[in-house]
Amino acid sequence: MAEPKKGAVKLLDIRETPLDVTEVMDALDDDASGGVTLFVGRVRDHDGGKGVTGLDYQAHPTALARLTEVAEKVAADHGVAGVAAVHRTGHLDIGDIAVIVATASGHRGEAFAASRDLIDTLKAEVPIWKHQVFTDGTDEWVGAP
Repeated sequence: MAEPKKGAVKLLDIRETPLDVTEVMDALDDDASGGVTLFVGRVRDHDGGKGVTGLDYQAHPTALARLTEVAEKVAADHGVAGVAAVHRTGHLDIGDIAVIVATASGHRGEAFAASRDLIDTLKAEVPIWKHQVFTDGTDEWVGAP
């Protein structure tokens, strides 16, 4: 893995409080970055053909350390000037923001590629698990070991 640009990781957190797009955008404020790509993941009302009433996220104690490793690797691999990622834990209702990731770069192409890599790798490798409750009374854990 290459070294990330010095100071490229601007904001990382896993928290129970609501997430704020403005906080993420402010963290990536940089006059040299012409492109900022932002992804907001929200709780939807369905999954796998079943209605969802809400969900809970739980994070392993090592989740923030793993998120840091992922963010540093994405920054290095894509050469972006800024990386931010925040993920919610606890109970979330339909429409609540569950995750925000963003990257800033001199050009849009790098920012798009880095943000896609960041959200995909976060979902695959950071130990945060989702417990969904369905309208039919059943439930399911997603991403749990």
